[in-house]
Amino acid sequence: MNLRGRLHTFVDGRLTDIADATGGRIGPDPQSAYQRWDELLNWGRSAGAHGAGEVDTAELGPPVPAPSQLFAVGLNYRDHAEEVGMPLTATPTTFTKFQSCLTGPDAAVELASETTDFELELVVVVARRAFRVPRAEVGQYVAGYTIGQDLSERTLQMVGSPAQFSLGKSYPGYGPTGPWVVTLDELDNPDDLALTCTVSDRVRQRSRTSRMLFPVAAIIEHLSAVCPLLPGDLIFTGTPAGVGMAQNPPEYLRPGDVVRSEIEGIGQLVTTAIAPTSGNGAGPGGPRRTGTVNGRSEEELCRTPPSSERE
Repeated sequence: MNLRGRLHTFVDGRLTDIADATGGRIGPDPQSAYQRWDELLNWGRSAGAHGAGEVDTAELGPPVPAPSQLFAVGLNYRDHAEEVGMPLTATPTTFTKFQSCLTGPDAAVELASETTDFELELVVVVARRAFRVPRAEVGQYVAGYTIGQDLSERTLQMVGSPAQFSLGKSYPGYGPTGPWVVTLDELDNPDDLALTCTVSDRVRQRSRTSRMLFPVAAIIEHLSAVCPLLPGDLIFTGTPAGVGMAQNPPEYLRPGDVVRSEIEGIGQLVTTAIAPTSGNGAGPGGPRRTGTVNGRSEEELCRTPPSSERE
């Protein structure tokens, strides 16, 4: 985990600074750990690193703070594709979130506008360079899983043709991740984990990762067939049904909302929505209040989107 900018883990339930524990052999930088993943993994096994313990989550940063590449997959749950009225695809619908959007597991995030939405996602951390990896061999390229919130400013995301998916999902703080990376051996069934998202104590999303249309192995096989995945890369794997834009009327985040994202075997991250400190709306005109994009209502965008628009 990333505790005050230094790499930590739990050993027998105690917080352990890995650089101190290894005499500096493994450095303190959380991102650099993935360049020496095998060495870190071997040390963890020999030291008895296992399970979780007590830590002040307010002091935790994103567990993978500076990935070289950040992939995101859309429409990866059938019920989510159905609720937003978009067709299923033959291959994973892929876009990116830019690195500067990342924040930690207990963050206050300024809302960029009045049309900011929530999307709970399982996030995969890449362990080593992966290029043209067959599905059966994917496991050795996965460092572990963490939790992500793919916060999305829907007005910018949906404006124009083609739409601005990457920009609309990359405002500062729109990529909460954490609280830590859990290796697959710590999970009873890494392919079937329960996901729950609440907004101000109201359950908004509940599903299981086994319902993904493209499971983790298929995603990595697909992405690595095109470009090498690098140590410490992140992959947001898609969100299930329940997002705000799909409601009638749409229900977006408001200042004071607390978004609690939980995944079985990993933990939880808590994101508090706060009002912007300055005018930083979705476009030159500032925050939108009309709930329309290019003359169409948010509901129309959700139900009958152009074929070029995804997630």
